[in-house]
Amino acid sequence: MNFEIKKVKIFVTIPVEDVERVRDAVCSAGAGVIGDYDYCTSSVKSIGTFRPNEKANPYLGIKNKLEFVEEEKLEFICDVKNVKQVIKKLREVHPYEEPAIDIYPLLDEGDF
Repeated sequence: MNFEIKKVKIFVTIPVEDVERVRDAVCSAGAGVIGDYDYCTSSVKSIGTFRPNEKANPYLGIKNKLEFVEEEKLEFICDVKNVKQVIKKLREVHPYEEPAIDIYPLLDEGDF
Protein backbone atom coordinates (compact mmCIF):
# COMPACT_ATOMS: atom_id res chain seq x y z
CA MET A 1 0.00 0.00 0.00
CA ASN A 2 1.28 3.47 -0.87
CA PHE A 3 0.23 6.43 1.21
CA GLU A 4 0.46 10.08 0.27
CA ILE A 5 0.57 12.39 3.28
CA LYS A 6 -1.80 15.28 2.57
CA LYS A 7 -2.53 16.41 6.11
CA VAL A 8 -0.76 16.63 9.46
CA LYS A 9 -1.94 17.12 13.00
CA ILE A 10 -0.12 19.83 14.93
CA PHE A 11 0.01 19.97 18.73
CA VAL A 12 1.33 22.94 20.68
CA THR A 13 1.27 23.82 24.38
CA ILE A 14 0.28 27.38 25.24
CA PRO A 15 -0.27 29.34 28.45
CA VAL A 16 -4.03 29.38 29.06
CA GLU A 17 -4.31 33.15 28.64
CA ASP A 18 -2.79 32.99 25.11
CA VAL A 19 -4.80 30.11 23.60
CA GLU A 20 -7.35 32.21 21.71
CA ARG A 21 -4.68 34.40 20.13
CA VAL A 22 -2.72 31.35 18.91
CA ARG A 23 -5.92 29.61 17.72
CA ASP A 24 -6.91 32.68 15.69
CA ALA A 25 -3.43 32.96 14.16
CA VAL A 26 -3.13 29.33 13.04
CA CYS A 27 -6.70 29.10 11.78
CA SER A 28 -6.38 32.40 9.91
CA ALA A 29 -3.26 30.94 8.25
CA GLY A 30 -5.22 27.93 6.94
CA ALA A 31 -5.15 25.34 9.73
CA GLY A 32 -8.21 23.75 11.33
CA VAL A 33 -10.16 23.04 8.15
CA ILE A 34 -12.15 19.80 8.04
CA GLY A 35 -14.49 19.51 5.06
CA ASP A 36 -16.92 22.43 5.12
CA TYR A 37 -15.83 23.57 8.61
CA ASP A 38 -13.02 25.83 9.72
CA TYR A 39 -11.52 26.76 13.13
CA CYS A 40 -11.68 23.03 14.01
CA THR A 41 -9.42 22.60 17.03
CA SER A 42 -9.35 20.76 20.30
CA SER A 43 -7.60 21.58 23.54
CA VAL A 44 -6.86 19.90 26.83
CA LYS A 45 -5.65 21.64 29.98
CA SER A 46 -2.33 20.44 31.33
CA ILE A 47 0.52 21.40 33.59
CA GLY A 48 3.75 22.11 31.74
CA THR A 49 7.18 22.10 33.35
CA PHE A 50 10.45 23.68 32.28
CA ARG A 51 13.68 25.02 33.72
CA PRO A 52 15.36 27.88 31.82
CA ASN A 53 19.15 27.71 31.73
CA GLU A 54 21.54 30.68 31.93
CA LYS A 55 21.26 31.41 28.19
CA ALA A 56 17.44 31.47 28.16
CA ASN A 57 15.25 34.55 28.02
CA PRO A 58 12.09 33.05 29.58
CA TYR A 59 8.64 34.53 29.06
CA LEU A 60 7.71 33.04 32.44
CA GLY A 61 9.83 31.82 35.31
CA ILE A 62 13.32 32.28 36.68
CA LYS A 63 16.58 30.95 35.26
CA ASN A 64 17.70 27.62 36.80
CA LYS A 65 14.39 27.15 38.65
CA LEU A 66 11.89 24.42 37.75
CA GLU A 67 8.59 26.03 36.81
CA PHE A 68 5.06 24.60 36.68
CA VAL A 69 2.61 26.39 34.37
CA GLU A 70 -1.09 25.84 33.62
CA GLU A 71 -1.25 25.36 29.87
CA GLU A 72 -3.55 24.09 27.16
CA LYS A 73 -2.44 21.64 24.52
CA LEU A 74 -4.04 22.89 21.31
CA GLU A 75 -4.35 20.46 18.41
CA PHE A 76 -5.53 20.99 14.86
CA ILE A 77 -5.33 19.51 11.38
CA CYS A 78 -3.39 21.25 8.65
CA ASP A 79 -2.90 20.60 4.92
CA VAL A 80 0.76 19.85 4.20
CA LYS A 81 0.88 22.79 1.76
CA ASN A 82 0.01 25.20 4.62
CA VAL A 83 2.30 23.87 7.37
CA LYS A 84 5.17 26.35 6.93
CA GLN A 85 2.83 29.37 6.93
CA VAL A 86 0.85 28.04 9.91
CA ILE A 87 4.02 27.40 11.96
CA LYS A 88 5.35 30.84 11.03
CA LYS A 89 2.14 32.50 12.30
CA LEU A 90 2.11 30.29 15.41
CA ARG A 91 5.65 31.37 16.32
CA GLU A 92 4.82 35.05 15.70
CA VAL A 93 2.07 35.08 18.35
CA HIS A 94 3.20 32.35 20.78
CA PRO A 95 4.68 33.92 23.92
CA TYR A 96 7.33 31.23 24.58
CA GLU A 97 10.88 31.62 23.37
CA GLU A 98 10.88 27.89 22.44
CA PRO A 99 7.30 26.59 22.02
CA ALA A 100 6.86 22.81 22.03
CA ILE A 101 5.40 22.00 18.59
CA ASP A 102 4.65 18.42 17.51
CA ILE A 103 3.74 17.59 13.90
CA TYR A 104 2.31 14.15 13.05
CA PRO A 105 1.55 12.90 9.52
CA LEU A 106 -2.01 11.69 9.03
CA LEU A 107 -3.27 8.88 6.82
CA ASP A 108 -6.46 9.44 4.85
CA GLU A 109 -9.13 6.87 5.67
CA GLY A 110 -9.90 6.62 1.96
CA ASP A 111 -6.45 5.07 1.40
CA PHE A 112 -7.50 1.88 3.23
